[in-house]
Amino acid sequence: MLECNRLITKKMTTPMRYAALLLVVVCIVLLLSQTVFAKNTYLINDSGRVVIHTTYATDPAAVLDEVGLKLGADDTFTTEPGLGVSEITVQRKQQITIKHGGNMLNVISYGETVESLLERLSLILTKEDVVSVPLNSQTFDELNITISRSVQAEESYIAVIPYETTYCYDPTLAEGEEKVLTPGVDGQLLCTANVVYMDGEELSRTVLSEDVITQPVNAVVAVGTYVEQAPPATQPPVATQPSPVVKPEFTGQPIIGDGYIITPDGETLTYTRAEVFKATAYNNQDPGCGYRNAIGTPCRVGAIAVDPTVIPYGTRMYIVSNDGRYVYGIATAEDCGSAIKGNRIDLYFDTVAECNTFGIRNCTVYFLG
Repeated sequence: MLECNRLITKKMTTPMRYAALLLVVVCIVLLLSQTVFAKNTYLINDSGRVVIHTTYATDPAAVLDEVGLKLGADDTFTTEPGLGVSEITVQRKQQITIKHGGNMLNVISYGETVESLLERLSLILTKEDVVSVPLNSQTFDELNITISRSVQAEESYIAVIPYETTYCYDPTLAEGEEKVLTPGVDGQLLCTANVVYMDGEELSRTVLSEDVITQPVNAVVAVGTYVEQAPPATQPPVATQPSPVVKPEFTGQPIIGDGYIITPDGETLTYTRAEVFKATAYNNQDPGCGYRNAIGTPCRVGAIAVDPTVIPYGTRMYIVSNDGRYVYGIATAEDCGSAIKGNRIDLYFDTVAECNTFGIRNCTVYFLG
């Protein structure tokens, strides 16, 4: 056997040895080429669009070009090698506009939360700031962000208390004609409010307090009811003579004109001015009320209580309620009361029932001349 091996070895010539070595080299090259030219798998994420691509290419830019993903001048990408699958994340440029404090900022982002974007730009928020989008939301192209700042202030201002208008009938005026007996005057109200401003514009207003500076004066307007009667149908009208004026009948309401009053019983009174007073009712059954007034005269209908510093004792007046339901008539200032101050008067009635029915009413007081 030994002799056979020696015989074979002796028979392998030099060319045969070179051929065997070449065969070994070729096998090694083939094994290496299988490794070099193996296919690679990539997971590509382009702004939420995911593509899985298998290729022999190893350059990420070439891989993106193969799947048709074109990058803009300012777009970029990142790679993350993995076992069997590599990741390529495309980062697209995002144009973002931020409005803050009256300034407009145009910035670029490649995808991040709004909060991280503001921190990157060193825009520090305060508790008064309001951001138009959630801080944890992701940025996107053409995103508009507005940062508004609220300011609270306590302010005082004067508001108007509008006056009311009361109407009464006047049969001496033509039907439908109106005449202002007492001009209306608006009152004034001092208000204090908490006002919230957002970027200089008022957002809300909460009234904290209201104080009356001046009370309104209600207007009194007379409305005419007089209708001129036509002549009888059997008699033609006389062109050269005016039609007769028919004197209106009294219906329990006075006729109040400019400076004059015609009472329901036909008496004509004159007055110099008219004012609106808040009137209450009383009689001698009320606690603290006797049978004589402050000036010693007997308590009776027509003798009323006033504030003597506003209406002197002995002043004669004609009083009508503004709602037109009460004509108190002629009255004289003869009494006073602890609660009767300023534009307040107390009207005497014979019975408690009349006092309860009258209650509290606004009345127009005509000061007789």
